[in-house]
Amino acid sequence: MFTRSYLAYKTQAAFIYRAGETEYTVTYEKLFEDALLLARAFKAKKITKGTKVMFVCDNRYEWIVTDLALLSLGAISIPRGSDTPALELDFILKHSEAEFLIVETQKLYERYEGVLKNQKAIFIVEAAKVHTLFDSLYSYNDLLKDRTISDEEIQAFIDQKEHLDAPDIFTLIYTSGTTGTPKGVILTHQNIMHNVTHMAPMIGLMEGETWLSILPSWHIFERSAEYLSLAYGCTTIYSTIKTFASDLEHYRPTLVATVPRLWESMYSKINQALEKKDPKKAKIFNKLVRISAAYNYHDRLRKNQLPRFYPLSKIEKFFLTCKASLACFFLSPLNAFAKKKLTLVQEKFGGRLRLAISGGGSLPEYLDEWIDALGIRIVNAYGMTECAPAIAGRGVLCDVFGTIGYAVPGTTLRIVNKSGGDVPIGEVGEIWVKGPQVTPGYYKAHEENAKTFSGDGFLKTGDLGKFTLGHELLITGRSKEIIVLANGENVDPSRIESTLSMLPFVTDAILVGHDKKGLGLLIVPDFDKLKDYVLEQYGEVVHSVEHLLENKPLTQKIKSKMNELLHPQKGFKPFEKLQNIHFLSEEFKPGEELTNTFKKKRHVIEKKYKELIDKLLH
Repeated sequence: MFTRSYLAYKTQAAFIYRAGETEYTVTYEKLFEDALLLARAFKAKKITKGTKVMFVCDNRYEWIVTDLALLSLGAISIPRGSDTPALELDFILKHSEAEFLIVETQKLYERYEGVLKNQKAIFIVEAAKVHTLFDSLYSYNDLLKDRTISDEEIQAFIDQKEHLDAPDIFTLIYTSGTTGTPKGVILTHQNIMHNVTHMAPMIGLMEGETWLSILPSWHIFERSAEYLSLAYGCTTIYSTIKTFASDLEHYRPTLVATVPRLWESMYSKINQALEKKDPKKAKIFNKLVRISAAYNYHDRLRKNQLPRFYPLSKIEKFFLTCKASLACFFLSPLNAFAKKKLTLVQEKFGGRLRLAISGGGSLPEYLDEWIDALGIRIVNAYGMTECAPAIAGRGVLCDVFGTIGYAVPGTTLRIVNKSGGDVPIGEVGEIWVKGPQVTPGYYKAHEENAKTFSGDGFLKTGDLGKFTLGHELLITGRSKEIIVLANGENVDPSRIESTLSMLPFVTDAILVGHDKKGLGLLIVPDFDKLKDYVLEQYGEVVHSVEHLLENKPLTQKIKSKMNELLHPQKGFKPFEKLQNIHFLSEEFKPGEELTNTFKKKRHVIEKKYKELIDKLLH
């Protein structure tokens, strides 16, 4: 794939990145040469096919160069971010039997030095020359003194693909551990290439498009997006959370790969900025969004582009179509005006954004509708590390809104009950998947593999979902996250959390209550917004989170407001009301309470706040 792109797109920009204040553009030819030089240096240090190499580094151009260099040799990369704790690194090094280690900086090497043993060599991406005669520590500056490349070396580098086979191990990815100890997911060349091949038609990818990158490169979702970009001669621009908003306007990308947390942040920032600048304009904006969303809903209703779980009679179809068409007729002038005004918001996304792909977690319904109302096409995708990562996606060939869309071609999905039997259309069960992208298993984990795979080879995802009549997939929750109350009632926390996160002051929230009589909510607030909300709604002033918690009547009022959102008309059951709430003074941090794609590590949070939860729900 890479060598083919090199030959086809030599002079085109492959990557754009910043180092300090300087911007660099790297062509496909330069990327090829850099990967060749590094592969040559690695080979001289005895890294060959099957060699396991731990690679600890954050987003930077050298990440993709290192990845491609290891790939060309058939080495097995074991990537992680620089926020990996030393104890976790020690575990992965030992469990994976990694022979070599690559770290991003000298400072990072010094942080890990105490747990580094038995590595044949250690390489530092960014450091001065550090190698001495009798040690096995090298910087990239030590390795890349000679940058001359012969024609024979170029051809030999291209020919190395002949030594790679589809079943060969491509990478070992240790999962983020949202439910416990990280497991080493084995991904083969076949796993990766199946998704690279089939994801392009799902998103209608065209040659020469521009991707804006913000997710961790070592995460399989971002990694596969970068491979997809390379395969089609596209340009990937490395951004950061700080510069993402300005980079959207400056670089005007056609594609972005994101996670729900990023959209939650954009939603809050846009609404907050409008409210701060001019409350009247903020109300007008929200009205325009509601008009656009209402028109989109009725338009899809009349076109049969909403999820259906049972067939309608001809009479039902007729009356439904008439009702929706009538609504569209009356909304049409207002919708045209709203859509015209909302194009100004699209300019904040660069004005050329063709698709936004959301993966790495379920996109809340309100965000899906809000993004759609703005006129941005969102590809709501579903996947997991074990599937490299794509399982299904609402791509350009799927018009049924409110779903995850169809399975990736070549993939078989089942929705099963606890006995492993298929459930009827519209009923919730566990999602099982089988396909060429599915991992052959976890590394050195026979018991885990036996639990994770069915007798006929289906991967048990642990996610809950259901099928529509058209076989589009909906995700409803995660089986391991289901809260079982003391009375035996089962509660899916994700839907409640996403509904309550619509409140302007909720930065993050986690529902608790396993084995308790009722539910509680731990809230990470944006205190400035919380202060404004309390003043506006209740006419009271709070000076700190602690001050608010002391005011029990006020806390109860906020809880009551939250419970109003959990109304039976919106599908919530009486036992899904909140018994108590608590505001936390510390935010959840990636690498601690959150994964690198901002998913909550429930077991970590519940353990950390166990005493508080017990008092909250005594």
